[in-house]
Amino acid sequence: MRTLLRFSYLFFIFFASCGNIATKKTDAGEKEENSIESKMEAKSESEVILFFGNSLTAGMGLDPNEAFPALIQEKVDSLQLAYKVVNAGLSGETTASGKNRLDWVLNSEIAVFVLELGANDGLRGIPLEETRSNLQEIIHMVQQKTPMTTIILAGMQIPPNMGQDYTAEFKNIFPDLAKKNNIGLIPFLLEDVAGNPELNQPDGIHPTAEGQKIIANNIWPIIATAIKQ
Repeated sequence: MRTLLRFSYLFFIFFASCGNIATKKTDAGEKEENSIESKMEAKSESEVILFFGNSLTAGMGLDPNEAFPALIQEKVDSLQLAYKVVNAGLSGETTASGKNRLDWVLNSEIAVFVLELGANDGLRGIPLEETRSNLQEIIHMVQQKTPMTTIILAGMQIPPNMGQDYTAEFKNIFPDLAKKNNIGLIPFLLEDVAGNPELNQPDGIHPTAEGQKIIANNIWPIIATAIKQ
């Protein structure tokens, strides 16, 4: 994809920053988890749309109100729908660490669960079968614990630095799992944003506030369909 190739050259910058995030994750992660849990409890009276992801979901480098989950909440509110959006994004999250923190997130009823993980796996060269297996296990855990939840998987792509075979197979993980599990799919979360310097922060990978608006507009039809169902 054209936008994907445009941010290929920034791969090593992001990889370095990604590693730095991971080393600082423990303390910040605990604070973020406590904050997310408080939001879940406060919003128990409304049906919950939960975005479970990494720094792309968390809105790294931005005010939380500028991240795309908050923008989806604005769209929900404008239509006076009884749904509350919870941003459960955690910077540096991989599919493995996401799987390990999933249990406490599922302690509350969730109407729509948007799974946005995998980018950090791909950029670190984690074996593809491990990423696929972790995502499948997360999907299975949600289905088992909250069977009425609608699950949407956010597709992701990575630069070709790991080789064309790895890159192509990584991209295919998401539509394959969506089809296998009969769940919703966002084909590529960063469509029309990835690789555009004007829509990304200096690291070249995390969207600006304007980029977040484009993401929210792109994924809203999929979220809206899930709400109607």
